[in-house]
Amino acid sequence: MTAPTLPRFCWNTLAERVLRGETLDAEAGRNILACPDDELLDLLAASYRVRRAHFGNQVQLYFLKNAKSGLCPEDCGYCSQSKISEAPIEKYVWLNEEKLLAGARQAKENKARTYCIVASGRGPTNREVEHVAGVVRKIKQELGLHICCCLGLLKPDQARVLADAGVDRINHNLNTSRAYYDTICTTHTYQDRLDTLKVAAESGMELCSGVIVGMGETDEDLVHVARELQTLQVKSIPINFLTNIEGTPLQNVQTLSPQRCLKALCLFRLMHPATEIRIAGGREVHLRTLQPLGLYPANSIFVSDYLTTRGQTPSEDFQMLQDLGFEVVVQGAESGERQPELAETP
Repeated sequence: MTAPTLPRFCWNTLAERVLRGETLDAEAGRNILACPDDELLDLLAASYRVRRAHFGNQVQLYFLKNAKSGLCPEDCGYCSQSKISEAPIEKYVWLNEEKLLAGARQAKENKARTYCIVASGRGPTNREVEHVAGVVRKIKQELGLHICCCLGLLKPDQARVLADAGVDRINHNLNTSRAYYDTICTTHTYQDRLDTLKVAAESGMELCSGVIVGMGETDEDLVHVARELQTLQVKSIPINFLTNIEGTPLQNVQTLSPQRCLKALCLFRLMHPATEIRIAGGREVHLRTLQPLGLYPANSIFVSDYLTTRGQTPSEDFQMLQDLGFEVVVQGAESGERQPELAETP
């Protein structure tokens, strides 16, 4: 059954409810996703009101480094690095300290505030955690970048080592709803992911957790995971759009349009008004020429390639931000003090 849609004039009223501090319920979430295409600009305008109230015209930039590629024992159906993937990707063990530091310097050159160290696998060994910790200490000393790590399932003692080294944030995406999770992965559970987020939070690190839109999930699944993330009080929500990588089980799943992607971004903005919303993997593939509209609900992007897929060039990203009249939050704002500057091609 299709969820009822709100009349055109009610999108602005919905924004006002959010700005008054109301937490949207599941019905409101379903209505957002069911927004008629001819009302999409009204929905975007309402979402932008909320985004502007909390973030102005500022944009946070992230730079991602794939520290360990492929060789993963998990069976996540969307991932080119999983054990069941036949995608022709580059596979390598952990990058050494020099290469990870070089990535951090490149992140700073591209005006990224946050450097993301990502590794494939179920979870790191203690030796791998110590390797990351050593690199993070040097990055902090030399560059002062905000650091986010995505290393898989973590144990409490591993989380403490990372926190003590200066890791600011742990990324561990929920990806989809609890009800749909077993459809995309069987080698670990939805609860395993929640447990890692709990471990990271208890160590004092911030939480970054998001979704992959377009894996065959229903509107109800998207609304469920959006509400789950409300309870976790995450600081950042990356919204990925499924990239149909040849050789993966989901290579033929085609459910996305630019309009669907924009509605998903609006869903997460209106259900998470004060949380950083990042347009992540699949941005260029699925939003296409509508990419700039995505930054009316969202306030963050990756200014780099993704794990095994390419993004557009940093110069294209900076031109887009400059054309929008948005400002980049630069490195040095870790304490919460924003230091914006106009977007210019580096």
